[in-house]
Amino acid sequence: MHVPDGFINAPTSAVTGVVAAGAIAVSLRGARRELDERTAPLAGLVAAFIFAVQMLNFPVAAGTSGHLLGGALAAILVGPYTGVLCISVVLLMQGILFADGGLTALGVNITVMGCVTTVVAYAVFRGLVKVLPRGRRSVTVASFVAALLSVPAAALAFTLLYWIGGTTDVAIGKVATAMVGVHLLIGIGEAAITALTVGAVIAVRPDLVHGARGLQQKLQLRVNGALVDVPAAEGARTAPVAARTSRRTLWVSGLVTSLVLAGFVSFYASANPDGLEKVAADKGIDEKVEEHAAADSPLADYGVKDVDNARLSGGLAGVIGVGVTVVAGSAVFWAVRRRRGVDDASPTAVENV
Repeated sequence: MHVPDGFINAPTSAVTGVVAAGAIAVSLRGARRELDERTAPLAGLVAAFIFAVQMLNFPVAAGTSGHLLGGALAAILVGPYTGVLCISVVLLMQGILFADGGLTALGVNITVMGCVTTVVAYAVFRGLVKVLPRGRRSVTVASFVAALLSVPAAALAFTLLYWIGGTTDVAIGKVATAMVGVHLLIGIGEAAITALTVGAVIAVRPDLVHGARGLQQKLQLRVNGALVDVPAAEGARTAPVAARTSRRTLWVSGLVTSLVLAGFVSFYASANPDGLEKVAADKGIDEKVEEHAAADSPLADYGVKDVDNARLSGGLAGVIGVGVTVVAGSAVFWAVRRRRGVDDASPTAVENV
């Protein structure tokens, strides 16, 4: 659902740019409360994983494909504020390096794909978790439903923006019907990917999943035939070494998976236009589309310039994209984490303790 330049007029794009900048500023502050020394590295990995999976367009209808938006996945794994930042990093890398999503439409894309999907998904997720039976399975089910609903919500948000500032005269009712219809189908794929990924991480490290916090049980020992909770201090002395190793293994496994998806599996992705592209072509929304400012980028259209072999070109572009995204994302999240440490150590914070 990457909106190119020319779909939305300049005033509306400027307003959404301000909205997106404000959302990022709020998210930077909110992410300080969500990130710690354990989850900051995971956030950079989540951004890289979303970048990789977004390269895997899957067929949803005749001549139409879809891809992961990622807002629900990011919000549930690392928190809603950090999730907005994850999607923003991905969109920025895609727009600048790969000419995917217009630069003047960057505010539109962050608002629609970053803010709307994340907020809607996390609100639905938290609501479901409160009413469903407490357990890991409920988190997975809630993830599925939240991701499913976040995609048509993003489609409606785009339709609203197009109604306000679209550059062509198109019946907005037809656009809304087409956008919601195809993105409901795409939402099923989004939901499956999100639920499978969240379930896989919960299975090995539920303590690292923001949406599953509080689900892990206390460590217990059997003493004289009775189960006794291990004192917190004793558990803290024995946990760190194993936890560090496990986090490292999870991070490496996630990075390798992302590299394989972007560098190899992406070659087999559907070549059909995605939901927005299909609706734009069918309804005439793309009549005034503009050439991307980064169309001459060495990585434009997810291929390496001057590499003639399509498989090699796309694979290298995917690997570079994952690498750049994980580095950029990790730098942002470590900076946010360090800022939290500065705030916690400030005289005001000490006085308030």
